[in-house]
Amino acid sequence: MIERVIQFFLAGGWVMYPLLLMSLLSLTLIFERLVFWVFSAQSQGPKRLARYIALFDSGGFGQSSDEIGNDATLEGELVRLSASTTTINEAILIGHIESLRPSIERFAHILGAIIAAAPLLGILGTVTGIIRSFDLLGDAAAVSDPSVVAGGIAEALYTTAFGLTIALVTLFPHVYFKARAERSLGRLETLAGVIAEHSDSKK
Repeated sequence: MIERVIQFFLAGGWVMYPLLLMSLLSLTLIFERLVFWVFSAQSQGPKRLARYIALFDSGGFGQSSDEIGNDATLEGELVRLSASTTTINEAILIGHIESLRPSIERFAHILGAIIAAAPLLGILGTVTGIIRSFDLLGDAAAVSDPSVVAGGIAEALYTTAFGLTIALVTLFPHVYFKARAERSLGRLETLAGVIAEHSDSKK
């Protein structure tokens, strides 16, 4: 099995090396985002939003400073940023949300670039492989068996298959992470509205 994988890799030519690096990068970033959204405190985001809304509505927000200080969710971070600001208005709250956006959308552009670039790089490898095969075909003295050229073309298609596989493996997690990011930003905007109302009611 390992020998077959090595043979497949070597048959693809030089393009397989950047594709391999791209696949390793994609898997690493997917793992990091999975940890962030699924296995970290961020998975508790909806519950924390409901908790903060209830605290604001009940007037018991000031009695939960320890709970807020230990909250590692994005919602908790927004509440802490707002609490450290003397003046609360819509522009300031939007600024706080924007300061959290990089951690929410982290690596999204890189994953998107991998989805676009991997198939193109695979096609490039296929084209260069086919060019080599036709060069051999043009040299009649060098090719006594046409199946050699056909085999070369088949091997050249390995890079396209590898590139498409990388794109597909990256695509579905990328869509999932993007949806999680949009929902998280929506919750932060909802929480910002509640904070703004609570601040207005105190004036």
